Amino acid sequence: MLLPKRVKYRKQQKGYIKGNASRGTQIAFGSYGIKSLDPGWITSRQIEAARIAVTRQLKREGKVWIRIFPDKPMTRKPAEVRMGKGKGSPEFWVAVVHPGRILFECDGVSRQEAYEALRLAAQKLPVKTKFVVRRDLQEHE
Repeated sequence: MLLPKRVKYRKQQKGYIKGNASRGTQIAFGSYGIKSLDPGWITSRQIEAARIAVTRQLKREGKVWIRIFPDKPMTRKPAEVRMGKGKGSPEFWVAVVHPGRILFECDGVSRQEAYEALRLAAQKLPVKTKFVVRRDLQEHE
């Protein structure tokens, strides 16, 4: 699973997600990708589950890029603990995703194979997504 090696501060405030993504909105590495349509937090486990779904579907052909990284720690208080007594300890990591952000990309496979693999990945994610194709891609199949 993905997580940062080191962080400056162990705990972060929740914050809120407003507006659309200003970077990471174009396909940069592959030919096909999935783009987020909703704002949300994607956990490192969800990213890993989606990655496994894509690589299994592509049968280790082609290449997959993960365009998001979980660098925000989320805290939890233990079960059955009373209110107060400070913030809980960091439990897992999330990537903050704005609408328009490219989440996964792939290349080296046909459009149908890419569509099916990224569809399976999208099922593992908590945000609505859309299949996108690189703008300058020439189809010759």
